[in-house]
Amino acid sequence: MTDYRTEAPPVVRDFLTYHETIQGHSRKTVDEYFLDLRTFLRYIKIEKGRVPRTTPLDEIAVSDVDLALVKSVTLADIYAYLSFLSRDREKSAKNPSLGVGLAASSRARKVATIRSFYKYLVTKAKVLDESPIQELDSPRMRQSLPRYLTLDESIQLLESIDGDNAERDFCIIALFLNCGVRISELVGLNLTDIRGDRMRVLGKGNKERMIYLNAACQSAIDDWLEVRARSGAADPYALFITRKHTRITKAGVHYMLKQRFAAAGLDSSKYSAHKLRHTAATLMLQNGVDVRTLQEVLGHEHLNTTQIYTHVDSEALQNAAQSNPLGQIKAKPRRGRPKKQTPEE
Repeated sequence: MTDYRTEAPPVVRDFLTYHETIQGHSRKTVDEYFLDLRTFLRYIKIEKGRVPRTTPLDEIAVSDVDLALVKSVTLADIYAYLSFLSRDREKSAKNPSLGVGLAASSRARKVATIRSFYKYLVTKAKVLDESPIQELDSPRMRQSLPRYLTLDESIQLLESIDGDNAERDFCIIALFLNCGVRISELVGLNLTDIRGDRMRVLGKGNKERMIYLNAACQSAIDDWLEVRARSGAADPYALFITRKHTRITKAGVHYMLKQRFAAAGLDSSKYSAHKLRHTAATLMLQNGVDVRTLQEVLGHEHLNTTQIYTHVDSEALQNAAQSNPLGQIKAKPRRGRPKKQTPEE
């Protein structure tokens, strides 16, 4: 288990401690920051001659990294590092068969971590006069529309739920589709988080928000709580529990959803818990919810994250094309132009 408190050098450890204690970021987020910085500093140690180039990257320790090495980094070094990530870095250390070259989204996250690190050294620790990364742009990412269920498919999914754990599974899927919660938020829900027509959610960065529950969600929760009350719970606080009466996990929810998608006749390889969150956001926008309200519902820190949902579906695009007043104007047939014959002629 990675623990930055023992593996990170002081210059990095202070940055991570600041984010965990002052910024209130979750342990998982801080651990991801450390992993990003560890890979970066391993690469820099090779480039600056601190270790032989033949040393496997993942075997390089960073505990001896000092401020002098961090200060020596230039913009050219960071460009070279991004090129390494794009061309040579394994997609997965656990599964080398996946190949090399990280996606633009992964590279952009690593750039954000490095930028935040150097910003801290300049503005908070005040051990650097300027950041070498301040002129660096994030890797450009291909914009793609989020995949989501249609309204009919959503209804089809909900109406197909029966059998074992039907009340629990219906309630989980109803919360995904109506409230747009993240899977991490759902599995973390406690009984005390349900407060009448509202639900307390602990989101990213340990930020709390209240989500109002519509009649369908309230009914689903009531049905599940009636079933839950009849079975013992090893975790007396968890809202959703398994057959073994323990708190349901992310893996458990993913497995359940694959079974439910398949039973509903939907392609389980195309949809997931996050796709249900996309569905909730899309259906709310299509039915008149403004983007800033949706931002609050979804718990997005930045509005531009929410704006990926402001797409229009293909039916709306087709209607827009048909609505153009020039859509009925056709070219006049040219004089002497032979009539196009059909295959039957």
